[in-house]
Amino acid sequence: MRPHRDGKGEAVPLSTEDRVLAGRYRLAGKLGTGGMAEVHRGWDLLLRRYVAVKLFDAQGDVAGGVASTRFDHEVRTMAALSHPGLVSVYDAGTCGRTSYVVLQLVEGCTLRDRLAKGPVPTGQVRRMGARLADALAHVHERGVVHRDVKPSNILLDASGAPHLADFGLARSAWSTQLTNHGQVIGTASYLAPEQVRGEEVGPPADVYALGLVLLECLTGRREYQGNRVEAAVARLRRPPVVPPHLPPEMHRLLTAMTSLSPHRRPTAAQCVAQLRRRPRPAAHPAEARTDVLPAVPKARTRLMIAGAAVVCLVGGAWAVADRVDGPGGQRVEQRVDRQVGREPVGPGTPAPIDAIRATR
Repeated sequence: MRPHRDGKGEAVPLSTEDRVLAGRYRLAGKLGTGGMAEVHRGWDLLLRRYVAVKLFDAQGDVAGGVASTRFDHEVRTMAALSHPGLVSVYDAGTCGRTSYVVLQLVEGCTLRDRLAKGPVPTGQVRRMGARLADALAHVHERGVVHRDVKPSNILLDASGAPHLADFGLARSAWSTQLTNHGQVIGTASYLAPEQVRGEEVGPPADVYALGLVLLECLTGRREYQGNRVEAAVARLRRPPVVPPHLPPEMHRLLTAMTSLSPHRRPTAAQCVAQLRRRPRPAAHPAEARTDVLPAVPKARTRLMIAGAAVVCLVGGAWAVADRVDGPGGQRVEQRVDRQVGREPVGPGTPAPIDAIRATR
């Protein structure tokens, strides 16, 4: 798009006083500020719909070069992605020294705003986590790494569905590196250990950050707090504390997602499968109850008793005593254990020693 020009045809930087951007987008108030950009609510005069307009305004040559590069990078990255869990890109252009990108307007709040009210129920965390992990799987399949997954970059719509935004720090397979090797990029509280160490960053870093975000949703508190250095180094000293009272499958998943080693973390697609799997119901001790059994007729009772007696005689073991003449004329009481399937012990047959009692 052509830059905004004054009456002499000269390009001039965009001012917030100019309410209509590029003759199409009417700015209607600032939604937020971060990094090198501002986000405004806008009205598309052509398509008659509300949009979010992100403005990149550089004030110097060096800053201008970085802002311009990141602007181009973010637009190209987001334009190549399409997923319900991602904020969609509608348009992009420049007005003088200001570049802008027009985005889907998500009516709602950020996850950071929601967490200010306290923890999120486990079922809702599973649904949000599955949708975000599915969006990351889509991103990773296309060779892109977000590198800055955090609550303030997750927008919740009116139904509570999350949308991952802000790909300004993302890296893709076809883009050049925007930062020096070894430079830490991202938000300290959600950095993966390999980011803190200045190592190569890949999809596992996004999985780690998402694990910390889901953990924060469940506990209501940020796991690694303090200043930037303290928060970043803390994860190298201790793993995150996953509450033991969580459902076992949720506990195992969060522990794996926040593993110190990138190779031990599940992929985003594996996280989706785990989070969408129906949780096993909690085991509760059976409640004691008294069942009233129907009365049994007397004739039937006699038959049951007779049958039980037969079973005892056939299948059980019983003892009998035989008297035989022992050596010297002694009377010996021989206790014989008769058992189904064995020959009975009779006179003259040796009996077990511990089953014989001599009597006078």
